[in-house]
Amino acid sequence: MERVVPGAELTGLDPGVSLRDTFEMDSLDFLEFVEALAELSGTELTEDDYPALDTWDGCAARLMGEAHASAQGRRG
Repeated sequence: MERVVPGAELTGLDPGVSLRDTFEMDSLDFLEFVEALAELSGTELTEDDYPALDTWDGCAARLMGEAHASAQGRRG
């Protein structure tokens, strides 16, 4: 988050609240956030994922879903 919103205060942040609203991110800021999240997680994130990625809960659910699908694929 620091890369997109320098000095962002994350302490006490409600995980279900909109990140865009909380940190007053415009469309380009949000796109940079999604790109950073994809880079750091090694997950391909598309425009279809944007609504889910607007909250910490949504980010966690999307990334955990990807990890679960990946693990299932390895088990074959």
